[in-house]
Amino acid sequence: MRFSSRVDISEPNPIAKAEAEAKANGITLGKLNDSNPTKHALASELLPDIYGAEPRGQRYAREALAAFLHEQGNTATADDLYILSSTSEAYSWLIKLLCNAGDAVLAPKPGYPLIESIARLECVDMIEYQQRFDGSWYIDVAELREALEGEDGGRIRALVLINPNNPTGSYVKASEREAIVRLCHDHEVAIIADEVFYDYDLEPFDGNARLAGETGTLTFALDGFSKTLAAPHAKVGWIQVSGPAAEVDEAKRRLDVVADDYLPMSEIIAKQIPAMLGAAAAQTARVRERVQTNLAALHTMLDDDEQGMVSVLRAEGGWNVLLRVPSVLDENELVLSMIEKHGISGQPGYFFDMTSNGYLAISLLPEPDEFRHNVQTVLDTVNTMIG
Repeated sequence: MRFSSRVDISEPNPIAKAEAEAKANGITLGKLNDSNPTKHALASELLPDIYGAEPRGQRYAREALAAFLHEQGNTATADDLYILSSTSEAYSWLIKLLCNAGDAVLAPKPGYPLIESIARLECVDMIEYQQRFDGSWYIDVAELREALEGEDGGRIRALVLINPNNPTGSYVKASEREAIVRLCHDHEVAIIADEVFYDYDLEPFDGNARLAGETGTLTFALDGFSKTLAAPHAKVGWIQVSGPAAEVDEAKRRLDVVADDYLPMSEIIAKQIPAMLGAAAAQTARVRERVQTNLAALHTMLDDDEQGMVSVLRAEGGWNVLLRVPSVLDENELVLSMIEKHGISGQPGYFFDMTSNGYLAISLLPEPDEFRHNVQTVLDTVNTMIG
């Protein structure tokens, strides 16, 4: 596996080596230059604890997270985990780890535009691969192989898999996963697996599994409280590193440098992590019930609509679904009409790089009455514009 040259892993100076050796032998050295005020009776009464920098995130928080993951059948250890502020920051760290300026990552379209924006900020290109629909969404593995073996193949350092994707709601199928892992291993390309929506199954196929813990190729699985707790203001995300042992060790050695440069998560937030993990199962179940209930209501309303001009694409998981509206309607005009006549806005398909006209994303999160009102607004607007 090739890593970027942006991360400095040069040999430490003799003093740093001596300090590391003393630490490994359990020896605590005094420091002339210790400028940590919390160690010198200067801690604020609001923050009385002694601060100890742990680049991967505070050990107790990572151990609590590992225990939480074990309950889900994940064998991650605290040493496999990096806690940071968000999955957005995780993408940034991993692009730094894997890509030099001018390199590229493969990412799915339709998809959320976040990845392309972050890659651009890192001076890295995003090369899209298409998710295709034939009654359900699938990944064309032959297209991935063509990209990796084509003229840009040498620049591609990572493949992003979103499991399930947003807004298509499609999980990575077992057969796709097997082929993709083998392909990435053969081409020395890391997998970045964004699994923040994984627990919100809607109409899944059999055989879904997390990519977290994948051993066939170097894999970085992303998750966080933004979706687990349905709390976008709970800025806690994590990276789980897995894969062939030698590659994992080298990746951690380099990722530690990135984490150290950005400093560990705030102790104020880290202290809340065990309690938030304790609330995660109940909160996830609450949100799952809401989205599944609203999806059932959506199907009923679409089936009962006499005009029958709006349908919903099968969504296997997540919080959002894609409505199919008549392609003769301009998506902008549809949304603008809803704004003007009903005071409701929306996101048309082209926001997510759908390859054709006639799609509208709709959230399954609103309270049931509001959700049904939103669906009815779409139906009334479409029927009026077509009629």
